[in-house]
Amino acid sequence: MSDRDDRMCVLLPVGAELQWAVPQACLAEVLTLQPGTSEPPTSVAWRGVDIPVLDPGSDGAEPWLDARLGAGLVAVMLGVTGTGCDYWAVALRGGGLAARRILAEECEDRPEAVAGHALAAFSLEGSVYQVPDLPALQQEAAAKLA
Repeated sequence: MSDRDDRMCVLLPVGAELQWAVPQACLAEVLTLQPGTSEPPTSVAWRGVDIPVLDPGSDGAEPWLDARLGAGLVAVMLGVTGTGCDYWAVALRGGGLAARRILAEECEDRPEAVAGHALAAFSLEGSVYQVPDLPALQQEAAAKLA
């Protein structure tokens, strides 16, 4: 098996019906936030930098806050240098946050499921994952800073 046949990915639940699969190298950190509201903030201070937070699952029924913990999660993403912001974050909603090696033979391409800012979609173990267009999302996040 070549290096191109499998990838270490992070599976990010961003909404009730929206799960992302991103390369592990794109994730900087997952933050636990003790919010003042039930919705994620529009920006967070992370390592001395204010970074914008996108919330693609905000129109769904999945709450951002975990009722048991009284906290919410955001995933800090590494951006492409020179694209407006070096880091940005995405609000996580629901369960299913995981890191795992994805083998090509385990996945079934789902081109009909590509939506929003996704480049591709696939099914894995009964769930559909979007492969988000991270540079486009970074530009959207950078626009929030302007």
